Amino acid sequence: MTEVEIVGDRGLEARYRSTDMEDPVLLSTAEDVDRLVDALLTGPLWHDAAHLLSTARTRRWVGPPGHELYVPDHELYVGVDRDDLTGALALALPEGHVASAGGPGSRRQVVHHVAGHPTEFPDDSEIPLALVRAAVKEFLSSGGRLPTCIAWKPFDIPGDGAEDEDPWASHDDADRRG
Repeated sequence: MTEVEIVGDRGLEARYRSTDMEDPVLLSTAEDVDRLVDALLTGPLWHDAAHLLSTARTRRWVGPPGHELYVPDHELYVGVDRDDLTGALALALPEGHVASAGGPGSRRQVVHHVAGHPTEFPDDSEIPLALVRAAVKEFLSSGGRLPTCIAWKPFDIPGDGAEDEDPWASHDDADRRG
């Protein structure tokens, strides 16, 4: 993984309810992460996932003057299952896309919802909820770097031009699955 340039304070912008889309919830502590996960577990049924951006990572504006768009160089999606007390993570970085690597018997066709909008996660990406919390806390404290406390697996999004090579091989240790 390439080195991440830290450009701002270490915090996360969280979007998971309709009201958060324009004005995200700011997370700055491990306790804030726990409150977010708890809200996903106990909130409305169609609000069981969050879209997270690190405030510490590179941000850029693209487009013609007057029509610029803010484009982050990353996105972390976190989904939770309130019945099984598991969750899934999907992280898009400049090097490619990775998802949490679930153990044997992890569910296929994993779908969670950010503010009512379905968000698909790769098959077999569910991990224990404690590991979801730990990974998000590490993402926060590291300034948006790939968390090392869980195993990751690469995945492609159809039509995004992702290459087949595995830039995450050093983070695919099965002993981190918990």
